[in-house]
Amino acid sequence: METTYEVLPANGRGRRRRKWPDELKARIVAETLEPGVTVKAAARRHGVPANHLFSWWTLARTGRLVLPAPEDPVEFASLIVGSVDDAPLGKTGAVNRPEIVMGTVLIRLETAVSADRIVSIIRGLEVTS
Repeated sequence: METTYEVLPANGRGRRRRKWPDELKARIVAETLEPGVTVKAAARRHGVPANHLFSWWTLARTGRLVLPAPEDPVEFASLIVGSVDDAPLGKTGAVNRPEIVMGTVLIRLETAVSADRIVSIIRGLEVTS
């Protein structure tokens, strides 16, 4: 059963100052981070002024508003930025490591990297290009 919130005006006077619970702020901000969701649409859906939502984004970026954990697991990979031309060439007898080259981007992976991990990196590159 999903929890619903009702935001009440402070001091019982009209709509002057509403108090938004931090949990609700975090949930709305997290919603705007999903693909295809705009801040304007999320603000309208929840009855929040868009400028409030941008302020809450700032709070989240500075660590003063903790967002809920994402539903999908997030993976991070180490990254070294450099020119493809400066990349050292493989030596004879050296361990072969998988590499992904896309334009000027060269990504060297660990020797035991899984095929699923390679596919997820390639998909990530496709989205950003």
